[in-house]
Amino acid sequence: MFGLGTIINTLAVIAGGLLGLFFKKGLRENVQDILMKGSGIAILFIGISGTLSYMLTIENGSIGTRGTMLLIFSMTLGSLAGELLDIEGRIEHFGLWLRNFFHSHGDSSFVDGFVNTSLIICIGAMAIVGSIEDGIHHDISMLTAKAILDFVIVLVNASIYGKGTICSAIPIFVYQGSITAIAAVAGSFASDALIARLSFVGSALIFCIGVNTTFGKILKVGNMLPALFFPVITLFLGHFFPAAASFFS
Repeated sequence: MFGLGTIINTLAVIAGGLLGLFFKKGLRENVQDILMKGSGIAILFIGISGTLSYMLTIENGSIGTRGTMLLIFSMTLGSLAGELLDIEGRIEHFGLWLRNFFHSHGDSSFVDGFVNTSLIICIGAMAIVGSIEDGIHHDISMLTAKAILDFVIVLVNASIYGKGTICSAIPIFVYQGSITAIAAVAGSFASDALIARLSFVGSALIFCIGVNTTFGKILKVGNMLPALFFPVITLFLGHFFPAAASFFS
């Protein structure tokens, strides 16, 4: 079935959110706070491990690094583009619309739950690679594994933020479904090098989400999302300008 992986993932998000709401009723404020900080620490290390797995290299027994310039250019120029476009403001505006649509005007954490959870489950290699595999080979194994992870993440977030987290099922369905559809039409358009670079920059963004979850909202991660376009741009430039390929490798 076309898009089955995304459907399973979306249902897992909804189920995790509903179960999290059930637990929220019996959680004291101090318990919710420690859950949020605990999940934030976990997200931090997921982002760190994903970033370092690309950056650190071992050659002739020596540890080196790569991708430094790619990371700098992606994060700085991507953040600048996102700030000019005010992406996070638009996401929050959509969250406010959803809050009004579901008549949750008094829920002060609705928008935070929607934005934070959407960013966590949408950013990352599994969402991109899994959707491509689903579209090209109808292989849903990666998205099924991601669905289990997202179920746990959304369950914890729903127990902290409330029902706004359940609405993150909307962007995950649209985001992954779109990638699956494009992959089915365009074929194997994403090379291993591109996926590795997307995962690299995506992991850095996941780290930023972990910072916000642990220490409060410090970074506008939504405005950093255009950083994910720069691996595509740099890889494209590398085909025509070999010097650029080595500069961003």
